[in-house]
Amino acid sequence: ELHPRLEPIMFAAWDDFMLNDPVGNRLWGKLFTIFPDYQFVLLDEARDEILAIGNSLPVHFDKPVEELPDTGWDWVMEKGFADQRAGLLPTMVSALAITIPEPYRGKGLSSVMVRHMIELTRRAGLDTLVAPVRPNFKAKYPTVPIGRYVTWKNNDGLPFDPWLRTHVRLGGEVVKVCHHAMTVPGRVDQWERWAGMAFPESGSYVVPGALVPVNVDIEHDAVEYVEPNVWMVHRV
Repeated sequence: ELHPRLEPIMFAAWDDFMLNDPVGNRLWGKLFTIFPDYQFVLLDEARDEILAIGNSLPVHFDKPVEELPDTGWDWVMEKGFADQRAGLLPTMVSALAITIPEPYRGKGLSSVMVRHMIELTRRAGLDTLVAPVRPNFKAKYPTVPIGRYVTWKNNDGLPFDPWLRTHVRLGGEVVKVCHHAMTVPGRVDQWERWAGMAFPESGSYVVPGALVPVNVDIEHDAVEYVEPNVWMVHRV
């Protein structure tokens, strides 16, 4: 009964271009009918307010986690549904997203949500939770290669990035970078609308909220954004 209330929260929380990944647009709605046990919310029952949304799905992967693919988020979405159709038993759970509305950010709720994903993995009888993590401070440093960015540390030796740091504090390990985790293509006019800026000529542009520059080809009326993520693993 909470499902109809989730979409407006997610639309408000994510940049427009993040809502236009073709894989996500094709499969996202099916999560709630095919994998309902892996979708959850943190609810303030007294005020009937949704404080956070968690999305995940089970996956069959029979190789070492070090061999998780470079295609990250898009791969895990397609793999989870393909495995379900093929009747393959899952070997792990993958996080997909944790969405926290603006008023509730910075209050430690992300840790609550990751812990619940770990608990879902345990309840499913599985021992591995993976996550193609979108490092949320990377958008502040879009021209820094993701491989260098993930090596940055704070004075306490923990990852510089808050999302990576949250996972590490909860026992997660950085396994590898997935450089092509999500691909968002589009026409120039579409991307200008999503980005809220003009692209007068071909080239690479820094777009607010994007983790890396966006490639624009005016001649072919084509824009492509290939987002890197970071594979993290929790041993449950």
